[in-house]
Amino acid sequence: MSAKTEQMTLSEKYDFLKSYIKELESVAVAFSSGVDSTLLLKVAHDELGDNCIALTGSSESFPQTEQEESNSFCKKEGIQQVLFFSNELQNEDYAKNPKDRCYHCKHILFSTMQKLAKENGVSYVLEGSNVDDLGDYRPGLNAIAELGIKSPLREAGLTKDEIRQLSKQLDLPTFQKQSFACLASRIPYGERITAEKLKRIEEAEDFLKKKGFSYYRVRIQDKLARIEVLPKDIERFMEENLRNEVVAYFKQLGFLYVTLDLQGYRTGSMNEVL
Repeated sequence: MSAKTEQMTLSEKYDFLKSYIKELESVAVAFSSGVDSTLLLKVAHDELGDNCIALTGSSESFPQTEQEESNSFCKKEGIQQVLFFSNELQNEDYAKNPKDRCYHCKHILFSTMQKLAKENGVSYVLEGSNVDDLGDYRPGLNAIAELGIKSPLREAGLTKDEIRQLSKQLDLPTFQKQSFACLASRIPYGERITAEKLKRIEEAEDFLKKKGFSYYRVRIQDKLARIEVLPKDIERFMEENLRNEVVAYFKQLGFLYVTLDLQGYRTGSMNEVL
């Protein structure tokens, strides 16, 4: 992001984004079906047509529902989607869950994407981080920089709120969707990541989604589940019937203790210990 884009209006940032992408001529967008990557893929495909493809990595840390949404969006928009299995759990530097876990994950993920882009005759790989991501602890951005991955939304100076505004203007289904982070982000640093833990988190969060919560996280520590919902949803969560359903289901998944975080939903809460 430059000082110039920081001072632009939203309309000017949008024009800058389209121009920036068009100059790249052929791109592969790292697509997770999240708010940011959906907008990026939409704009890239609008500007470049068949010279834009989507790359979606499948792994234990990526919920099945997210992959299904990514498939549906690409089919609806007529975008070529390349699916691959990233298999980061086989990397010990990732599985032991150090503070720079995200660096190792992104390095594996985007190195694979660069190979796939080359195989498909594409010049650049794009990813969807925005300027608000610069304010949090995100070691994955270091891997992105090292590999030379392009970040058009950041280059355009777009914030998360502005991305949601543009998404609404473009009638994208994600404009109100909660921010996505891989399931490993629910596990405390230093506690080993396993396929079993990731599956348990996925099923727990899917249950909350089915119960009508739109923003939620299930953070875990061994056999304890710490649930985050929006502050305005805490009163509803405490209704006896719903609370009992949640506790019963979570215990069925293998949790011994089920707790509610009174601070409510917030991204990056596992980074508060850093």
